[in-house]
Amino acid sequence: MTANNDDTDKRWYGRRQGKPLRATRRRLLEELLPKIRIDPQPDQIPPDLSRLFASPVREVWLEIGFGGGEHLAAQAEKNPDIGFIGCEPFINGVASLLKHIEEKSLTNIRVYDDDVRHLLSLMADQSFGRIYILFPDPWPKTPHHRRRIVKQETLVDYARLLKDGGELRFASDHQGYVTWALWHLLQNPDLHWLARSPRDWRVAPDDWEETRYEMKAKARGDLPVYLPFQRIARKG
Repeated sequence: MTANNDDTDKRWYGRRQGKPLRATRRRLLEELLPKIRIDPQPDQIPPDLSRLFASPVREVWLEIGFGGGEHLAAQAEKNPDIGFIGCEPFINGVASLLKHIEEKSLTNIRVYDDDVRHLLSLMADQSFGRIYILFPDPWPKTPHHRRRIVKQETLVDYARLLKDGGELRFASDHQGYVTWALWHLLQNPDLHWLARSPRDWRVAPDDWEETRYEMKAKARGDLPVYLPFQRIARKG
């Protein structure tokens, strides 16, 4: 997607593509992606997102910015009764996820290969049981902080889309972004921090699946922080 300067300034991601793709991954983009890609047209997004999946699912989870797809594919394999929607504009990351999907014969993943904001307003309230935002681009320079994926406006959308009792999981190894995200998350009246002790933000949840970026961070000596928040039940 070619963006004008205004769009580029506001986007949440950097490059759309990195190094050239191998033939196998190009084939997956041409053959597999069209079969599982979500069409961002209002009449193509059902109020009940479970209808996007051929087999019955008990609820749907969303991962925003799935990177190489390791976490998403592992969660989908472990939870065959859950439908997963993964959003990622980086073509190389999408191709990597498709490789996992083919190798594991996964049928409970749908993909949107562009900016997730194109979908958010099209989705009904209480669409998701869980939302993952794992190791997003920290946009470390102060003038770029407005591009961060966690801020007041986006949290309103995430809280609206979560079911009562649903969970938003944020993780990052960038301490400046962790501080930023925690402050903004705590300002949202519809979200409740689940931490009870320091261990709760230093240790990953029991059902965690490590991402490639997480492994790289640990190898550098950068310790990830995990922030689980729960959607407070709606009144009335």
